[in-house]
Amino acid sequence: MNAATPVRTVCPYCAVGCHLDLLVENGRVAGLEYAVDSPVNGGRLCAKGHAALEMLNHPDRLQHPLQRSATGWKPVSWDRALDTAAERIGKILAAHGPDALAFLSTAKGSNEENYLVQKLARVLGTHNVDHCARLCHASTLTGLAPMLGMGAATNPLSDLGRSDCLFFVGSNLAENHPVAFRWVQEAKDRGARILVADPRRTPTAWIADLHLPLKPGTDLALLAAMLHVIFQEGLCDDAFIAQRTRGVEALRASVKDTDPFWAARLTGVPARDIARAARLYAKAPRASLIYCMGVTQHVLGTETVRACADLALVTGNVGREGSGLFPVRGQDNVQGACDMGALSGLLPGYRPVSDPNARIFFERAWGLPAGTLGAVPGLTVTEMEQVAGDRVRGLIAIGENPVVTSPDSGKTQENLKRLDFLLVVDLFITETAELAHLVLPAAAWAEKSGSRTNTDRRVQWSPKAVHPPGEARPDWKILTDLAHRLGLGSFFPYTCPEDVLEEIRRVVPAYGGMSPRRLATAAEGIAWPCPEENHPGTPVLHEHRFATEDGLARLYPVVFREVPELPDADFPYCLTTGRVTLHYNSGAMTRRSPSLASRSPYLFVEIHPEDAAREGIRHGERVRVVTRRGTMEARAHVTGSIGPGVVFAPFHFPETNALTQNVLDPSAKIPEFKTAACRLEKMEGTGP
Repeated sequence: MNAATPVRTVCPYCAVGCHLDLLVENGRVAGLEYAVDSPVNGGRLCAKGHAALEMLNHPDRLQHPLQRSATGWKPVSWDRALDTAAERIGKILAAHGPDALAFLSTAKGSNEENYLVQKLARVLGTHNVDHCARLCHASTLTGLAPMLGMGAATNPLSDLGRSDCLFFVGSNLAENHPVAFRWVQEAKDRGARILVADPRRTPTAWIADLHLPLKPGTDLALLAAMLHVIFQEGLCDDAFIAQRTRGVEALRASVKDTDPFWAARLTGVPARDIARAARLYAKAPRASLIYCMGVTQHVLGTETVRACADLALVTGNVGREGSGLFPVRGQDNVQGACDMGALSGLLPGYRPVSDPNARIFFERAWGLPAGTLGAVPGLTVTEMEQVAGDRVRGLIAIGENPVVTSPDSGKTQENLKRLDFLLVVDLFITETAELAHLVLPAAAWAEKSGSRTNTDRRVQWSPKAVHPPGEARPDWKILTDLAHRLGLGSFFPYTCPEDVLEEIRRVVPAYGGMSPRRLATAAEGIAWPCPEENHPGTPVLHEHRFATEDGLARLYPVVFREVPELPDADFPYCLTTGRVTLHYNSGAMTRRSPSLASRSPYLFVEIHPEDAAREGIRHGERVRVVTRRGTMEARAHVTGSIGPGVVFAPFHFPETNALTQNVLDPSAKIPEFKTAACRLEKMEGTGP
């Protein structure tokens, strides 16, 4: 028997980008070794990383193209599948034009695959291409880019270990990114102060010096009050503000009246704790601000992200080691998918579709006739779903599961059923694939090669370790073959992912120095921007100037508004949603993983003991949660980790987002996932 060969890959789950050393024996993955020499994770893995191999040979894996027939799914050949897809797409183009098509790209795909999705959409003549960043971190782009010139993490995750104060706002790093949390623990052991603003007492809050259990949707009020204290008590870095920012007077004026007592009435956090948090953060020699979807998944997401940046800028905590802004991404390649232009308003490298010079550049780079690329942004994920079956007649969904992940998902499901053509490319028959006319089997992360960009802009190459099962193919190959069937072969001449990366280097300056050869041998990966082959990469952004036209950061005024749906007599509680440690995104992979699903097998809701007593609900009983949009059944977890009046549910299960609001942040078009007025109903005859 041949000895097992180790192959170093990048974990397919969260955006920390941990290394997995797969042991390949006789063409199959026989196990994994801990990558103890990895600078990213040092051999550590979370529960999902440990269970990653369970998806590779799962019996539910799709192995052949499937076409819907009157009697159900029918296996078809790849030729038949691709011909059918091209024919159906061609009919929609002829009858309704290119904007009747829409494309959902995937944060679970490589940079090369995301680049090809958006290129195919745009070569066909539409900007209707988007992906799940619209549902998680779109407000990071709309918030940070106008202020700093870039909408990305300013520092590597390892810098958390060098911080003297770490302020978590809407981020449960300990549970959702546990490998990265080791740097927080190192900082804590070194004497750093830990501040956590979260409605729940999460595992991250367990080690906090100060937990601020604010009401969902009031983060902006908390940040405004902290800025008020910093200005009032002279805790600003005046030299940094004068030399490196613009707009301080408008910001100062906007928080003149937002004192901690004002914020206490809105947030439920004592005024003294708000003031103490402001002082601890502002007085620390090096402070880091870490935020996640507790900040971004709101109608005020853009404004709240900007308030986070304001806080970092007025205290001089940007552009240095051990400080900075950390928007922690959820999926393994959300950052890369954004970089590649898989967004309806942005071309690769974050060039707006409204910029005529950007459109001319890409038309020439891709060999398109002048005027092919339109000046108006396309539809976002939620907008596509709202007009599916009407303005949008065909949807190509690559690795996305909107029936589970989109707000008011019952309405999403109804609209997807009205499409003339729904093509899904995925590993499994997901809830969305159940509605498709054609499903194509995709290769998993270990079954294909490509680059991925983690949450701190670290680009890493993940090589193919084994062949995919049956006839499954990598996304890049499926997209290239489909383009050829559509008569676009001259625009898609690729024979391997490396060919695609070479094109990316030519059109995305931040990736210019990342050749396939260099990435394949870079043990630590390379942090963009890396414009040339001899450039070392840029772990810390904005050290000397910001990426704005004049090199100065922009401070934005803070204006607080209430969330769009408050509890009332009919719906007296606030439902908020989030992640749990054993599941991932829509649960399409983790709910099929035996070792994960056995430990977290069902949907639950966290209820405060006072609320449970009022409703006559005991721990472990079945309860019904009702909002104005839908109803779900779950098991009650009665716990003091959630505040009175608030109910928490994980979003990895199909039922949860049937209850959430499809009300959008006007700038980022991100939905209000984190607040929904609800009521609880005890289900009769359900004992513990």
